[in-house]
Amino acid sequence: MKAILYVSIFLSIISCNAQNEKTTTKKDTETKRPLSHFEKHELNYLTTPYKGIFTSTGKKEGLFPLKSTGISTEKIITTAQQFIKGLTPSQKEKTVYPFNDEEWRKWCNVDNGIYRRQGVSIKEMTQQQRQLAFKMLKTSLSAKGLQLSKDIMKTDQTLKELNGNSPDFDEELYYFTIMGSPSTTEPWGWQLDGHHLIINYFVLGDQVVMTPTFMGGEPIITTTGKYKGNTLFQDEQNLGLALMQALPISQQEKATLSTQKNRNNAQAEAFSDNITLNYEGLKVSELSKKHQDQLLQLIDQYVSNMIDNHAKVKMDEIKTHLDDTYFAWIGKTSDDSVFYYRIHSPVILIEFDHQGPVGVRSNSRGATRNHIHTVVRTPNGNDYGKDLLKQHLEKHHH
Repeated sequence: MKAILYVSIFLSIISCNAQNEKTTTKKDTETKRPLSHFEKHELNYLTTPYKGIFTSTGKKEGLFPLKSTGISTEKIITTAQQFIKGLTPSQKEKTVYPFNDEEWRKWCNVDNGIYRRQGVSIKEMTQQQRQLAFKMLKTSLSAKGLQLSKDIMKTDQTLKELNGNSPDFDEELYYFTIMGSPSTTEPWGWQLDGHHLIINYFVLGDQVVMTPTFMGGEPIITTTGKYKGNTLFQDEQNLGLALMQALPISQQEKATLSTQKNRNNAQAEAFSDNITLNYEGLKVSELSKKHQDQLLQLIDQYVSNMIDNHAKVKMDEIKTHLDDTYFAWIGKTSDDSVFYYRIHSPVILIEFDHQGPVGVRSNSRGATRNHIHTVVRTPNGNDYGKDLLKQHLEKHHH
């Protein structure tokens, strides 16, 4: 039986390597490490082609047309080209992939001790290469999004300090990959992957899709060490609670899936590209104009991590489908409650989740305000810009 198991694992690894048509360069000690639960899960997950997140009624067509936004992506293209040019040949070999590679789907929001990542990490880069990497981020993200990304990275330094300088946590172990060749006409994109921070950034012409994006952190408020005072997700938390508290009781009851917050509730984290997720909770068309505006302000907290003009394009798209949007809640609504909320429409899926403690010691395993996960997805098949890519290939490459 052991021989059969070993052969099965070996064949799975060979199959995964064949799919990606390249081998990632890693240290010998790292390649010999047994696959973790997450890595085994990923091998299995990648055997199923990407479809997208849908409700049980299936795909809603015509949501993501190929069109010009009128907003240039040239600065993003230029800084990506500069980043690639600044890599050494060996770094480039493990960082640049074909535009439609499965590398897009290889991300996981766990620490580095239990998951191996592709690409080149900040830790491996020279000072000049780091400047080029962050210059690419600066042209792709808003000032808010860039600062939030940096602050999330800081939490891994805090976890390192709180866990005996464990090598599993490091503010520089965030990995960049590039898919395709930066272009004004052909599809390409970049990915940033690390503990509590994953950004998938697809570009086609002047259209941008920045999902899946995972942003989280623990601790949320840093009280000791190098980054004492570092604070995350207070607006996402407080605006969500304020909206829920402002709703009439009858609408709060419609929104509430459960008043008990006993576990982690996020549905669309890693390895969830193809889940079926139905609309639940309160339909936004039932809200007053005032409460709809509060909801849009909350949504903007997530969308505005993109560079400003492209964020506006996305917000306009969201407003078009506002009446078909749902707001769902798990937990209580007191000022100190822990909770989960979901905003779900044909064109965006947002999740906010207070999670149980992992890297910070606690006497309780229940949900805490000191560990937060957030996820932003594009349902109906356009995560990673896949729907736009399909249309582009059908139109231009047959």
